[in-house]
Amino acid sequence: MELKDEVFIEAPRDQVYAALNDPEILKECIPGCEELIKHSDTELEAKVVLKIGPVKAKFGGNVTLNPESPPERFSLTGEGNGGAAGFAKGGADVVLTEQDGGTLLSYEAKAQIGGKLAQLGSRLVQSTAKKLASKFFTKFSEEVSTTEAEV
Repeated sequence: MELKDEVFIEAPRDQVYAALNDPEILKECIPGCEELIKHSDTELEAKVVLKIGPVKAKFGGNVTLNPESPPERFSLTGEGNGGAAGFAKGGADVVLTEQDGGTLLSYEAKAQIGGKLAQLGSRLVQSTAKKLASKFFTKFSEEVSTTEAEV
């Protein structure tokens, strides 16, 4: 499964990059996130509850950030296990481009799923992934714009 999109955020690139590395902001923005622990500047651990079609599962997983050339670009890889519901693993490349009035965030993500999730059908999983990404970026944009207004 592949996802690709662009989102304009009304905040400077440095602030967007900092927010993408702030576990408190990420926890607020990730749909179903119950816990997000930052073990180091590049290692995060998450617990997320998701409902995809008829399958509801609690995923525990790890995310590793690879800051290639911050704040312009970075990549991340992750792996999560939802017990009987299955597993998900994948990664994303993120590019932050300064534009008038804010930052254009572009991403390309790839994921693999297995277990009951894989049995649901790729269209259902793909549409759910798009909805979750949209929810994340809408909330993230609000959080970063609010932080910008407070500064």
